[in-house]
Amino acid sequence: MLKYLMLFTLIAVPQTLLAKQCPKNLDFQVRTLNGSEMIHLCDAYQDKVVLIVNTASKCGYTGQYEGLEALYAKHKDDGLVVLGFPSNDFGGQEPGTEQEIASFCINTYAVKFPMFQKTNVKKHHADPLYRQLGDQAGYPRWNFHKYLLDREGNLVESYRSGIAPESEKLVSRVEALLAE
Repeated sequence: MLKYLMLFTLIAVPQTLLAKQCPKNLDFQVRTLNGSEMIHLCDAYQDKVVLIVNTASKCGYTGQYEGLEALYAKHKDDGLVVLGFPSNDFGGQEPGTEQEIASFCINTYAVKFPMFQKTNVKKHHADPLYRQLGDQAGYPRWNFHKYLLDREGNLVESYRSGIAPESEKLVSRVEALLAE
């Protein structure tokens, strides 16, 4: 009788209680770049190592698109995703429309990693995702600031703009997280 009672108890637990809880750093709806599709970051990227970057097309660091794409291409099958968020917050270096930004990313750097809506990242007017990350690790001071999340959605490191995607510091940390 106890055996059957235990089996019934397991079956009667609602699926919502069995589902993994969404980490607070991924619990955001964002719109795809130049599109209308809304993506819940948790649904799309939970259990992945996530590198979130505020980008700009007319910046001295714009060449980092190449390194970000290379890092993504090399490790996407291992569980890495790079998420790009264009921002015009610094020096007006992302003045274009979302259509122009998407075209630039594809035609100039062959970007295939996910890109999202133009975003505000500065402290006093940051969009919710950047407010969440900025409150934990400091707000971006320029374009191409990077936030690295582990597979549980925890913020593990923040990298200033001058840290290139191919730097040993960033790559070794990404690879260590992927190996966990």
